[in-house]
Amino acid sequence: MHQLYHVPLSPFCRKVRLVLAEKKIEVELIEERYWEKRKDFTLLNPAGAVPVLKADGLVMSESTAICEYIEEVHPEPPLMPKTAAERAEVRRLTCWFDDKFHREVTANLLYERVNKKITQSGYPDSKNVKAGARNIKYHLDYMGYLLEQRRWLAGNRMSMADFAAAAHLSCLDYIRDVDWNRNAAVKSWYATIKSRPAFRSLLADNVPGFPQPPHYADLDF
Repeated sequence: MHQLYHVPLSPFCRKVRLVLAEKKIEVELIEERYWEKRKDFTLLNPAGAVPVLKADGLVMSESTAICEYIEEVHPEPPLMPKTAAERAEVRRLTCWFDDKFHREVTANLLYERVNKKITQSGYPDSKNVKAGARNIKYHLDYMGYLLEQRRWLAGNRMSMADFAAAAHLSCLDYIRDVDWNRNAAVKSWYATIKSRPAFRSLLADNVPGFPQPPHYADLDF
């Protein structure tokens, strides 16, 4: 049995959870309050961050490294395309969401509204929240531009890039910070990926103090 140390509303943990579920790999989820810097957890990952996956006698950290390991060891169903050019595009967009989107949107909305309260590290900074609300519009528009040309974000097959994007957006959707009416193509894409069996455990998440919005687990919004 694989073991994943995670927090429910971490987009990086959710990306790993989606990949594991898509590959039909059973995993024990262990919720880790990483901000408490528990000694045993620090020994697993000196960086003190989630996700951390224990599998095959290994201890792995960093979501992209974990996901690519899973893809190499469990290649079916594939989440990386066959050609080098196609794989480069998947990696570009995965990095786009895990870096640019994360800095400009997720950190300004999710971390301000939720993480500060959970970790008792202060109150939301209104300037950051306003910046996140402004920035997400640009990112949704860019996703719409991509989806007008492709079936999925990185090409004509679902890939790791789609799971990276969906992981971030699902966290923000949980706190009602996504305007799904802004772009019909993005809404349709999310409805499709949200309906996959791999998404079920994410839709069942409940974070104390932050109840799910009524539409969150509704496959038809």
